[in-house]
Amino acid sequence: MAKFTLLKQEGRARRGTFETVHGTVQTPVFMNVGTCAAIRGGVSTDDLREIGCQVELSNTYHLHIRPGDRLIHDMGGIHKFFNWDRPVLTDSGGFQVFSLAKLRKIKEEGVTFNSHIDGKKIFMGPEESMQIQSNLASTIAMAFDECVANPAEYRYAKDSCDRTFRWLQRCQAEMKRLNSLPETINKNQLLFGINQGCTYMDLRVNHMKRIAELDCDGYAIGGLAVGETAEEMYATIEEVEPHMPTNKPRYLMGVGTPQNILEAVHRGVDFFDCVMPSRNARHGNLFTWEGKLTILNQRFKMDARPISEKCNCPACRSYSRAYIRHLLKVDEMLGMRLCVLHNLYFYNDLMQKIRDALDEGRFESFYRENIERLGTPVQ
Repeated sequence: MAKFTLLKQEGRARRGTFETVHGTVQTPVFMNVGTCAAIRGGVSTDDLREIGCQVELSNTYHLHIRPGDRLIHDMGGIHKFFNWDRPVLTDSGGFQVFSLAKLRKIKEEGVTFNSHIDGKKIFMGPEESMQIQSNLASTIAMAFDECVANPAEYRYAKDSCDRTFRWLQRCQAEMKRLNSLPETINKNQLLFGINQGCTYMDLRVNHMKRIAELDCDGYAIGGLAVGETAEEMYATIEEVEPHMPTNKPRYLMGVGTPQNILEAVHRGVDFFDCVMPSRNARHGNLFTWEGKLTILNQRFKMDARPISEKCNCPACRSYSRAYIRHLLKVDEMLGMRLCVLHNLYFYNDLMQKIRDALDEGRFESFYRENIERLGTPVQ
């Protein structure tokens, strides 16, 4: 069960809905990242509901290592495991092919890792990735791919694209098999294919055309925000987007700042994820409609205002900048929690405002009004 409906379009920017077995997602959407089935900073799934999270994203590799995907399967799947009744997307482990470069070896069959926890050898290929994600019983599974760092040699990038295409075919076959098994928890699990090709436009376009023919449930642009400039990232989206099926959701993986999101929505992207809002929050770097705010700055020591007077998050409703700064200074976990809640609320609110602007035919003016301001420091 999966149906993407394009409701409106303004330029390339798209407003849609994506129906899944775990509920309908309003797009464009930002997925809140809980790598190990939890948002770092003491944020619960009840909190996620309150701050407007539609989709939670967890990490296949990390959950495979701890607590183990079989354990989560035996607990009834990831939704029951962490008490979440809305969609969950799991990545494939492919990003760890990139991030654990010193601990892995890539072959046609798949990738051999050394665990970052204890050094134990782990093999993961397309079939293993699908099996782990099936055990997790996520709503959306990502195809196993290789994320190549930029810049990369053309020959290597091309060979990697070809291998990622073959891996996607194997992912599809294995998911079809898994979804037919009686012990599978989510027999409606969806599969998104991933476009690769570094910043070589011919590789990107050719790869996108090839994977579009495989009729996945959605398509992601991977391998960006890994060393290239923002301008190269935007140019890549512009080249790839015309070749992405219009009747399927488009997902830009691991991106990014509020400005990145606005620019990518402007270029036709529907789904986003990034650890940035929660990671920045834990260090006191906050996003607001007035711009970026570093709450640890001395000038906020006696500031009785909320983080943002335009925000209705739990932190801004009840606490001052001075108090939250104090909590961070004394390493009190409540400070991190309030900052993470604020940043995630801001991102979810940003997406709601983008959807509202698209609904009302004023996205272009919303984009122009906010694109510079969201990246400037609060005065």
